[in-house]
Amino acid sequence: MEVRGNKDSVPIWEKYILSINEAAEYFNIGEKKLRKLADDYFDQGFVLMNAGRKMIKRKRFEEFINDTNTI
Repeated sequence: MEVRGNKDSVPIWEKYILSINEAAEYFNIGEKKLRKLADDYFDQGFVLMNAGRKMIKRKRFEEFINDTNTI
């Protein structure tokens, strides 16, 4: 079993799930706005709760953004 010593070893564009900070950087959306979107559109399937932290499913959020005209 290989142990990864560096958490950044997977490029952000290949990660399945992003933290709010990573998603804000990747999508060029402010963290406050992203948290609000996660709250307002929780039922859209792009938010994953992990130990009380909101995480963003990258591909699902990309689909959400593609189908949205305004955020």
